[in-house]
Amino acid sequence: MALQSPASISSNNKTSFNNRKQPVEDGVGTDTETPTSQNSPGLLKRFYVGLCIFFLFLNYFLAQYDKFILSYFHDNVLEDLNLRATHYAILSGYATGIVYALLALPTAFIADYTSARVWVLTVAALWWSLCVIFQGLSRNFWQILLARIGMGIGQAPVEALSVSLISDLVGWRNVFLGESCFYVGVYVGEAVSGQIATAFTVTGTSWRVAMKAIGIVGVVIAVAVRTVLREPMRQKGLLSTADEAFDGRLAARSAAGTGATRAGESKLVAARRDMQSTLLYVMRLHSFWLIVLSASFRQLSGNVFGYYMPGYLGNTYSTHPELFSRYGIIVGTVGSVTVLTGGALTSLFWHKTRLTPIYLTAIGGMISSLFVLLMIFSRDIADGSEDQGIKILYGVMCVAYITAELWLGAIYGLVASLLPPAYKTFGIGVWSTVQVLIYSTGPEIIGLALKDVDSSSDEYRKDTQIALAVIIPSGYWIAGIGFLCCVPLLRRDWKSPHIAQRAFSTRRKCGFAIFFALLCSVVITLFTLSIYYQA
Repeated sequence: MALQSPASISSNNKTSFNNRKQPVEDGVGTDTETPTSQNSPGLLKRFYVGLCIFFLFLNYFLAQYDKFILSYFHDNVLEDLNLRATHYAILSGYATGIVYALLALPTAFIADYTSARVWVLTVAALWWSLCVIFQGLSRNFWQILLARIGMGIGQAPVEALSVSLISDLVGWRNVFLGESCFYVGVYVGEAVSGQIATAFTVTGTSWRVAMKAIGIVGVVIAVAVRTVLREPMRQKGLLSTADEAFDGRLAARSAAGTGATRAGESKLVAARRDMQSTLLYVMRLHSFWLIVLSASFRQLSGNVFGYYMPGYLGNTYSTHPELFSRYGIIVGTVGSVTVLTGGALTSLFWHKTRLTPIYLTAIGGMISSLFVLLMIFSRDIADGSEDQGIKILYGVMCVAYITAELWLGAIYGLVASLLPPAYKTFGIGVWSTVQVLIYSTGPEIIGLALKDVDSSSDEYRKDTQIALAVIIPSGYWIAGIGFLCCVPLLRRDWKSPHIAQRAFSTRRKCGFAIFFALLCSVVITLFTLSIYYQA
């Protein structure tokens, strides 16, 4: 390759970026593979985009289904496989969390560098679906642990890839609503899990059947994803106007088949340079890391809620076999409507303020924490009466979900808008990796706290009650305060030109080093203790 002057490289790259990454009318990105074009009717484009989001939603829903199905069959799984509380903590915590964290980054980067996000997503979905089937075939702790580790490997890139694809399929005018439609999968997953758990309990069907069935369906959906989706063109991020040259360089080097951009440079060297450039970019963002930390504590509360609340409520209201079904209906209906409302509100007020996702997440979570406490102590409020307590439970649970679940689609749309378009999947992978390492500590801590307690005893229920009452509201409030502190930092990032050239101080470098050292120490310590006590 002939050497070019810096000016010509910058000009060529900016032209390449503008040719490849611009969104087309109606906010829909397209390329030569997409079955629609700029001249196609708007209705056809919208139908195609809606179909793509639907299949991404189904794929993500299946992943959430598997995540929560263990919580509904908590007691059956422990009894069937002869597990203890520490075993369950590993299965619901770091068993999938660590491999997720380790593999989310390289798979997301490969997907961006090769411009093959759809193919990577398809292979990942096939892999984790097979691992879910193997979970249903497991006969002891180590077999199901290995199957869940394999599942974590496959699920590692799913969220980052899906969020990245949707942000390019739907223009910024509607991206928040599009991401919210995708995150309905979280609530539908819980709802369907509740209905299936109730049906299986009534009929005496094993939890293993649910695992095998979802794995088979996952394989079918993976094939459908590859059949319907085509790689969309990447539209500009909200910060890319100020850093157009940076985005152009990354876009030119990430184009499939271009390889190196400098004479004598290998593709591996170019890829490493792209990764370093993107990491430095997100590290220079003032708001990104505080948003990550705040969202991590918010997810920690949600993770503990999802894995332990159904089992706790099932033990608390043991004379009400319909509990799981109604629990699932509330989660599915109220949660879905609420997350869509959050996306719609963000889209509606986006032209007035870009801070809507921050306020919805912060204030909604802090208000919700009060109603979560009422859920946890609903039977105590009713003086021990299950019939009265369960009425209180259903009412306050609805309010808890209405206030808490406005955030997912809106906040992920906001994060995607801050990242360099050519490597937004990798940036979202960084965001997801940090979150997983932090929020996976919740189940690990609870598992260690309950390691010597019989899971069928009333003492276990009481100790779980205390753990839920402390961890969930604390996570909501820490996250809420953190998000509110992000407001001035976000404004600073939006107004600051040329983020890629922003100074990276020694103090900031030391801060990142200390944070990651502390995070790794906590992860290693908790994981080691869990492995030790399960022996």
